Amino acid sequence: MVDSNTPVVDLRDIWKTYGMGRKDDAVRVDALRGVSLSIEDREYTAIIGPSGSGKSTLMHIIGCLDNPTSGTYYIDGEDASDLTEQDLAEIRNSHIGFVFQQFNLLASLNAWRNVELPLSYAGVPSSKRRTRAMEALERVGLTDRANHKPGELSGGQQQRVAVARALVNNPSLILADEPTGNLDSVSTSDMLALFHDLNEEGRTIILITHDADVAASARRIVQVRDGAITSDSASTAPAAATSTVITSSIRTGASTPTASARIPDMSLRRVPR
Repeated sequence: MVDSNTPVVDLRDIWKTYGMGRKDDAVRVDALRGVSLSIEDREYTAIIGPSGSGKSTLMHIIGCLDNPTSGTYYIDGEDASDLTEQDLAEIRNSHIGFVFQQFNLLASLNAWRNVELPLSYAGVPSSKRRTRAMEALERVGLTDRANHKPGELSGGQQQRVAVARALVNNPSLILADEPTGNLDSVSTSDMLALFHDLNEEGRTIILITHDADVAASARRIVQVRDGAITSDSASTAPAAATSTVITSSIRTGASTPTASARIPDMSLRRVPR
């Protein structure tokens, strides 16, 4: 078992350099310039920066989707550079739940079949996949839309399906890249309340955004500009405030429902290495 005191994410002097142009006339661009960042188990951190700041490159490295040019990345105490492609694929599928701005749902599949896809990749028997997919949809309050295809769902509902898909393998880390970018204000509030409650259950949340209001929902805000961290501080707006506003609408029968109040407690474990 991984020591509970070991950071989930530990970046040490990370550089990411891209070459542009012909090989003999390449322009080198430093997307990340010596980034060091440690994120502990069960933290809720927002990484914020404008377009071109390097936050998306940082997200890809944290998510084991790309490799740094130099520096060291430890995930759960293990040097990612020592891991094979198969090891990294296993981490991405079982340890990290990804949520993206574009939802990335397959239009030809209904909600529960979209949610079960990571289970299929993990080799879970088909007899168990639907049950687990439905449990994940229940966590986000969408069991009544399980047989609907993405085109039959609102943007907020599609993103909740995407969150259910991220949860279905019970990951300890949720990595969300601009998850509210395509949502209206009501769906954004609902989604942020859901992330807050997932963090309260024990999941580590890393939220990538350019929106200061969205970042304020996290407990910690890391600002990135020109490939470097410019500030790292506690949020001045507690995440609980968003959740309280949204979940109170359920108790009062208001017309803005949220799934976050229905998410059950889950026993989370760190992935053994």
